[in-house]
Amino acid sequence: AQSGPTGTGEIDMDIRAAASAAAAGLRIVDGVRMLGPSLSKLCELTNPCGIASATEANKGPPESTIASALCISLHRSTVKNCSKTLENLARSIQLDPLDGRKHRPADARVATVSSDVVHAIRLITPFTSAYKSVSKRRALPWDPNVGESSGEMDTFIRFLVKQLIISLQGKAQNYKNDGGVDAQAKSNVFMMNNTFYLLELLGPVEGVEEQPADDCRIQAPWFTTKISKIFDSEKAKYLTHWESLNKHLTAVDDKELNYQTNKDVLSLESGRLLKSRFSGFIEDFERVYVVHRDFTVIDLKLRDMLQRDIRRVFLARYKAFFDKYSRIQFSKKNMENYLKYPPQKVNSLIGQLFAMQ
Repeated sequence: AQSGPTGTGEIDMDIRAAASAAAAGLRIVDGVRMLGPSLSKLCELTNPCGIASATEANKGPPESTIASALCISLHRSTVKNCSKTLENLARSIQLDPLDGRKHRPADARVATVSSDVVHAIRLITPFTSAYKSVSKRRALPWDPNVGESSGEMDTFIRFLVKQLIISLQGKAQNYKNDGGVDAQAKSNVFMMNNTFYLLELLGPVEGVEEQPADDCRIQAPWFTTKISKIFDSEKAKYLTHWESLNKHLTAVDDKELNYQTNKDVLSLESGRLLKSRFSGFIEDFERVYVVHRDFTVIDLKLRDMLQRDIRRVFLARYKAFFDKYSRIQFSKKNMENYLKYPPQKVNSLIGQLFAMQ
């Protein structure tokens, strides 16, 4: 889909249209490469019988010169045009808008740009020979070398992934710029969603030694290393939002738990120690939960992973704390308010996080 001139003599396309054009350009280069020998053979025939006249014989073989010139001209033209389509594809990723519901989803799910780039890589990956034919003859912005030292298809794929990551990081930063209590967490979830998506669709298949040749996955180690590093970093940052709950779950020294005379109820001062811990946990849990419940993680594998990781952060400690102190009468009238979140309920609520809105 063409959206109009850019002011530089080029035309902006969306990523999928640019990818289709690049794949078509590579396919044409492949076709011209295969056409060359046939064209030369045809030009060697000077008449239907293939017998040269005496005059033609005396002139030498001009037909082979014509064939060579024509092949060279066709190849140069297709290589030049194809290189433009490759540049336009990279440019379309660079220019993907940083804002708008389509480009930066409100619930931090996978952005359209990620699926578009995956689609683009799958379209162009099969044309490795055609790409090499272009890179050998044209200096490209991501690969200025020509000749045998020019890069392979992996060089271009790496550049596209780099542009995608820059785009995603720009969108993630805009979540932070929006402000609000959910800004940082939303940025983290957005980056996790997108990097996990890339690993699942473009990374090597786990547990398979010999990858399918036609799977269009990126086998080079740089991809998994780079994307996994970003994912792990964002997940670690995200989980810190839940770690704040642990500050309320510290044990109370038994010496500080004094009971009222001849009663099973804690003294006023001792009761306040447990009340503050339970009420602090409830307040912070509700505050964090109400923010994070609006995020969407469509991939069930990632959703289950995050739910497990959140449980690991505080749930075991909370269960031990709850089991120990919920048996103690630390409030005369409002025990049910302090014990409104038994561990089973907290566990169930975590299991409802990230569901599709």
